[in-house]
Amino acid sequence: MRVLIASDKYKGSLTATQVAQTISRILEETIPGIECDLCPIADGGEGTTEAMVTALDGAWIKIDTLDAQSRPRQASYGWCAGQAVMEMSAASGLALVNDLSLNPHTASTYGTGLMLKHALEQAATRIVIGIGGSATNDAGLGMAAALGYQFLDEAGNRVKPVLDEVLRMTKVKWAGSDKPPVFCPILVACDVDNPLLGVKGATQVYGAQKGVKETAWFEERLTHLADLVAKDLGQDPREIPGAGAAGGLGWGLMAFCGAQLTNGFDLVAEQIGLEERVTQADLVITGEGRLDAQTLHGKGPVGIAQMARRLGKKVAAFAGAVEDSSELQAQFDFTRATKPADMPLAEAIARAEELLAAAVRESEAEIRSLLGH
Repeated sequence: MRVLIASDKYKGSLTATQVAQTISRILEETIPGIECDLCPIADGGEGTTEAMVTALDGAWIKIDTLDAQSRPRQASYGWCAGQAVMEMSAASGLALVNDLSLNPHTASTYGTGLMLKHALEQAATRIVIGIGGSATNDAGLGMAAALGYQFLDEAGNRVKPVLDEVLRMTKVKWAGSDKPPVFCPILVACDVDNPLLGVKGATQVYGAQKGVKETAWFEERLTHLADLVAKDLGQDPREIPGAGAAGGLGWGLMAFCGAQLTNGFDLVAEQIGLEERVTQADLVITGEGRLDAQTLHGKGPVGIAQMARRLGKKVAAFAGAVEDSSELQAQFDFTRATKPADMPLAEAIARAEELLAAAVRESEAEIRSLLGH
């Protein structure tokens, strides 16, 4: 009996890896002879790197970098058989600067660029980067500078790569050459379709959560930067869906690195060979912190369930809470909430592993039934 455990994280309490390990431990205790395939999943946001490193049996690389407000810190990225896997939030994430007042004028993706540069120096054959949780709205300007791009004024002098100085820039070039290098393939896990500019763009849709107040100020500078790159580098992806992700970092990765944006869940699924692993399983178990209407519009547990259905596999889900929705329930053969209805949320979060273990143990009969045991 082979069970694939492909769960997302329980946000704020358990990582996807911890969820998979807990379910596996209880199944192995209660159902003799069961074989568990641990395959943590993610949708390109927080937890993507850990999910892929675990699923691909990769290693972690720790480097010195900078946070979004240029303070020194260390960040880790994954290394999986020559492929680097990282999240921009490990260096330039909003959570890393929540001890400071929001200042989008100085927030920079330079630290993310240092991570990319390090991976390139290790001769990565491909880089996968998730770009959720950004603290920045600089369209990847800092990242580009960290990689080796230079920005010049009319006199040919270098201009500091910050938003305050963008309107002084009249030329962008690679250090030592007008032609930038060809980077290894870079895949960007991105699940939003915003363009760089305009009413649906980076600044107007997501800027407020990063402290943006002068929308026109940022729009003017991002427009100038996009025009400059189009003129000097011949790249103009400002209208491509996803260009506005992560404060325009989606645009920056395409424009400066030739990156390709792709759906986060689909990217992770392809990288970890998810379909083949579902095919080999007798039962699929998935879940996340909460299964609700939003789950139906995502690609995590429902994406797993739809794949399992297509391949003729039964699928069960464990979640902290499960919304009473016939549409949601129809996606799964069995669901179980781990949080007792009368338990305060804070207590449930603190006891998440214990509650998950108890729920799996108490569901032994249902799991055996799904396995045809």
